[in-house]
Amino acid sequence: MKIAVINENSQAAKNEMIVETLKKVVEPMGHQVFNYGMYGAEDTNSLTYVQNGILAAVLLNSGAADYVVTGCGTGEGAMLACNVFPGVLCGHIVDPSDAYMFAQINDGNAVALPFAKGFGWGAELNLQYIFEKLFSGESGQGYPRERAVPEQRNKKILDQVKKVTQRELTDILPELDRELVKGALSGAHFSEYFFSNCKCEKLAACVKDILMS
Repeated sequence: MKIAVINENSQAAKNEMIVETLKKVVEPMGHQVFNYGMYGAEDTNSLTYVQNGILAAVLLNSGAADYVVTGCGTGEGAMLACNVFPGVLCGHIVDPSDAYMFAQINDGNAVALPFAKGFGWGAELNLQYIFEKLFSGESGQGYPRERAVPEQRNKKILDQVKKVTQRELTDILPELDRELVKGALSGAHFSEYFFSNCKCEKLAACVKDILMS
């Protein structure tokens, strides 16, 4: 699994700690971590939580990433921005039980964490335990297990509803503010990571057009 990390401007200083904690947990499981920034508080390519959602959508819809770990001060804004877009199902995760139940019940592909609110003493341990519960074992198995069948059925229903209510990302991106989108896709390593992992030629062409404009 390819897991992307995205930080917005208010919490950019924590990027290295988040990435290293995630790698510690998931690399022994065989997963890869791709850091899309921001790469610290001094990173000149500043991202808002709205741009986190744009970038997450591009990565997930293209297949360049299988999962996105993002967040903001409270985690709420990043979660809302992610869920605006097709192909993204993002949960707001505060503690390890949230992580486990989101993985098992909702079977999403992105999480938004609060990196300021409640992020005090022992926060890095809570983050480690969240990642352990989020990525250990197969997701979508239900919790409690006797609820597995209706929960899996509800997830399929939600996926079908999202297909009807949301358009293709390649139709959405050109209609958004060009500089907003371009800023979301202009990180120091975006082109390196994205184009080497992208599985959708249509979305790759759309991104190239935006970046070259």
